[in-house]
Amino acid sequence: MSVGLTRALRPAFALALTCALAACGGGTKFRPVSDTPIRVGAPYKVRGQTYTPAAQPGYDVLGYATWYGSESGNQVANGERFQPKWITGAHTTLPLPSYVEVTALDTGRRILVRVNDRGPFGESARIIDLSRGAAEALGVRAKGKAAVRVRVVEPTEKDRAALRKGKTAQDLPPISGATLANLQSQFESGVGTR
Repeated sequence: MSVGLTRALRPAFALALTCALAACGGGTKFRPVSDTPIRVGAPYKVRGQTYTPAAQPGYDVLGYATWYGSESGNQVANGERFQPKWITGAHTTLPLPSYVEVTALDTGRRILVRVNDRGPFGESARIIDLSRGAAEALGVRAKGKAAVRVRVVEPTEKDRAALRKGKTAQDLPPISGATLANLQSQFESGVGTR
């Protein structure tokens, strides 16, 4: 290449490089991980189904949990960055963020989960999507779809702070055998097979 042509292309190359680097810095602005403000949100529609977010302090439901984890770095519904290893979840109508206790109905194992996203959409018996980290902590990752109980809770500030930092909350003891058998019976008569 001639020296004259190289000199002539330098400004074009510099402009192209500047534009490319500027595109890297102007991406999505993520909300800091925080419990305030709590966002309830307006009704919204997905695949023809309308969902109406609302405060639901008595929420206690049996259904299926699924998990997701390949969306690393994407923005979740409350504006935060999705971290697949964190103990988070998605729910269609709970305020964002919310805290729930999720119980695996095969084992009675319980964990605290911070809900910061919307979903799952589709099958009505699916009541929560767990991050990969939450599915692993609950022991249901290998199943893909697991029978669970989800109930809204108000954890201690220590547990909230741990979950906001991507760490697990305190270990919860498994539910009693009698309670687990009762929940399993309710699940099988009202939701489906485990």
